[in-house]
Amino acid sequence: MRKQQKGFSLIELLIVVAIILIIAAIAIPNLMRARMAANDSSAAGSEHTIIVGEVGFFGAYPSTGYATLAVLGNPGALSPCVPSATNGCLIDNNLATASVAPGKSGYLFNATPGTTGAAFNFYTQAWPISNVSGTRQYCAADDGVLRVTTGYGTGPGAYATCLTWTPSQN
Repeated sequence: MRKQQKGFSLIELLIVVAIILIIAAIAIPNLMRARMAANDSSAAGSEHTIIVGEVGFFGAYPSTGYATLAVLGNPGALSPCVPSATNGCLIDNNLATASVAPGKSGYLFNATPGTTGAAFNFYTQAWPISNVSGTRQYCAADDGVLRVTTGYGTGPGAYATCLTWTPSQN
């Protein structure tokens, strides 16, 4: 009489591994698309936060005008943050320092204050760090409208260019 076999045969193990690989090949691209969509949504929300911060900063310090990202945040990482014309305390430091890698949620951000004649203005921009971290570029100007374009790039680069982008539908 033969001893009873325990365990799995090599063929059974190979079949299980093949099934797992097929499921992974189907699931991973969907996971990447979902992650990119989440990064896009986070960037749009962060752009809105920057717009609100710029408007609040201008309201608090009208003679200073609009601010850079660092000034909107807490550049010296003071605890507690004390608002001033050089230290707005209006956005969190993760966003205030997101102009350099690693950025925030796969995106880099920038806020550029400027003047046109006697009127103050600003524009802010967000762009994906790589072509796998996001699918859209965002910008907003002092009119408060979030604008968007598809694709990977480095943002509009200029106030006038931002104004030509398509307003976001969300």
